[in-house]
Amino acid sequence: MDAEGQESFREFVRSRSGALLRTAVLLSGGDRHAAEDLLQNALVKAVGRWHRIDEPEAYVRQVLYRQQIGRWRLKWPRRELAVAEPPETPVAGDGASTAELRIVLRGALAKLTARQRTVLVLRYFEDLPEAEVAALLGCSVGTVRSTTHRSLARLRGLAPELARLEGPGTRTGSPDFSPVEVGP
Repeated sequence: MDAEGQESFREFVRSRSGALLRTAVLLSGGDRHAAEDLLQNALVKAVGRWHRIDEPEAYVRQVLYRQQIGRWRLKWPRRELAVAEPPETPVAGDGASTAELRIVLRGALAKLTARQRTVLVLRYFEDLPEAEVAALLGCSVGTVRSTTHRSLARLRGLAPELARLEGPGTRTGSPDFSPVEVGP
């Protein structure tokens, strides 16, 4: 890679690594170390093809998603994350309620299967349409819909206090997972 390519790659990493790491953290169920590994592997793949990549962020995100898919397709058992009990339901007007909801959401996402978590992150955090999620995951739109439905039902069961994230403008069962709500 020439000096110009190296500098453009460094600039890309400086400017976009924070956003990419947030996505990787969500994909890995809140495990920051696994997320850093996931992002580092994606960036290693990107640097080898840097001069041929038209849209670097889209390329790196797709590598992140596909690596995560590869992780949950592994045949050996996965380790489980031990998480603390969710905090009590926050009192209205409590200044820490947003932070508590983040903690609860992260804990609940960590308890989902990797496939369920990946579908929810792509649909609600990345705000991708069902067809694009299906294309990224290599499955049908119907599979994305059914996985989303089951994932949201399980998420509601794991953390009923997240029901207040469902605003009047959202479809029933479609919480508003904006980056502000779930960021690190």
